[in-house]
Amino acid sequence: MEAWATGDKPMTRPQRTYLHTLAREAGEEVPEPEPSKADASVLIERLQRATGRIPADRDH
Repeated sequence: MEAWATGDKPMTRPQRTYLHTLAREAGEEVPEPEPSKADASVLIERLQRATGRIPADRDH
């Protein structure tokens, strides 16, 4: 994972909302305890690919 200056902080409210939306669409659960800001970002990208919001073969 890339180094984030605030990566160990709790995820933001917009991240939480979007993550829960993507997880629901993908038929997955959001991990408990809630992921950090950096981990949420990685999970969001994975779920975006899983739901087709971004192509699975698109580079980062």
